[in-house]
Amino acid sequence: MVSRVKTVAFQGVEAIPVDVQVMVAPGKVGIQIVGLPDKAVAESRERVQAALHASGLSMPPKKVTVNLAPADLPKEGSHYDLPIALGLMAALGALPSDVLAGFAVLGELSLDGTIAAVAGALPAAMGANAAGLGLICPADCGAEAAWASGDMEIVAARSLIQIANHFRGTQVIARPEPAVRATGDDLPDLSEIKGQTLAKRALEVAAAGGHNLLMVGPPGSGKSMLAQRLPSILPELTPRELLDVSMIASIAGELTGGRLSMRRPFRAPHHSASMAAMVGGGLRARPGEVSLAHRGVLFLDELPEFSPVVLDSLRQPLEGGESVIARANHRVTYPARFQLVAAMNPCRCGMAGEPGHSCARGPRCAADYQARISGPLMDRIDLRVEVPAVTAFDMIRPAPAESSASVKARVVAARAIQAQRYEAAGLSGVTVNAQCSASLIEVVAAPDEAGSRLLRDAAEQMKFSARAYHRILKVARTLADLDGEETVRRIHLAEAISYRIAGERLQAAA
Repeated sequence: MVSRVKTVAFQGVEAIPVDVQVMVAPGKVGIQIVGLPDKAVAESRERVQAALHASGLSMPPKKVTVNLAPADLPKEGSHYDLPIALGLMAALGALPSDVLAGFAVLGELSLDGTIAAVAGALPAAMGANAAGLGLICPADCGAEAAWASGDMEIVAARSLIQIANHFRGTQVIARPEPAVRATGDDLPDLSEIKGQTLAKRALEVAAAGGHNLLMVGPPGSGKSMLAQRLPSILPELTPRELLDVSMIASIAGELTGGRLSMRRPFRAPHHSASMAAMVGGGLRARPGEVSLAHRGVLFLDELPEFSPVVLDSLRQPLEGGESVIARANHRVTYPARFQLVAAMNPCRCGMAGEPGHSCARGPRCAADYQARISGPLMDRIDLRVEVPAVTAFDMIRPAPAESSASVKARVVAARAIQAQRYEAAGLSGVTVNAQCSASLIEVVAAPDEAGSRLLRDAAEQMKFSARAYHRILKVARTLADLDGEETVRRIHLAEAISYRIAGERLQAAA
């Protein structure tokens, strides 16, 4: 007799159906697992035997064969423990064989028969719901899986005995409820930044339109402090964005207690990060920082200290909104529509251009340091601002600073305008100006006559690329949205161009 249990394999954020087939027959005693299992799956036979023994079920002196179909699809991870164990219990008559037919199953077994949490419960639940199935999962993953649908049946158990009792009718496992992580008001506030009026304005514009931002200034000028306060002025995730972000976090195993967070991701990897850590990859093709920052912010402090190869690997995700990991034996795509925020010193000694400072290496110090950032990557950054050192006057007698709450109100209003605009245009998934296509931005950001003349003259004098031209239009459209104006005027284009000038200087120096 062959018992069958449904589970899933993960390719990116997609759950691929897998059929776990268990057969108990005469032969050499032991468990044999076939179907391209990795080391974690192959070791599940030891965990399954120990968990069944701890649950009071003795293994028969027969040969047990477990086939994971389709056999040509690689199986990775420890979440195959539970479907193998339930399939074996059904084959031995400890569970009615028909009760498992309407469920997908995943979970890792401990040696005492308890079920440990695994990564990927949310995508698995979404896939099971799409196939019209329920889900059997660890209790710690139940709150996460419940987000897939309010109607699907979810059995979130803590042990094999609980599952057996549930299907026998001697114990009822209540359906878990979707849970949201409490965020609180623990984010640092923008009012704590003294001075830096221009940088704060650029931060607001970047938040309102989803634009990429680069801050250049000497050490201690407040670049990192400004970036860390960007989440406090960003709007919360919409329900659709929440599921998109949580699917990736679930695959990466970063959902604490199965609770989803309405706060946008903020990722700040160290500058020693490898290419696989940044864009994804490795033996199991895990999502990288660009995907974990999906719908949020990727902050790169000390930008030139990153490997040039790693930095240039960001160009394709910045442009396409996805990270494609292609290997000889598989190809995985992860969403990666993030907002890049970077900070850097003007040179290696950090003080180039500061009054009263002269570098021993001269202009070459700044040129060599800035040359680590390629022109194509710099061309994809919309806002470039210089962050000078804070003066003693700013520290001693600071002017009253705006709080994050007041700035966030303007950002939310501007984003609402953009969302309505692109929804009316029939663009699904586009919610901010930074994501708008080049052809459409020429229509929605068409400037007035004075603005057109200014943009044409600036493009001729500064030799803007086609990408730079369209990105200036996107920033100008965001500035007009912040002002609540339908038409992009000369003043909006002038400010948008000013944010581009610092970057052109950097490219010239490099």
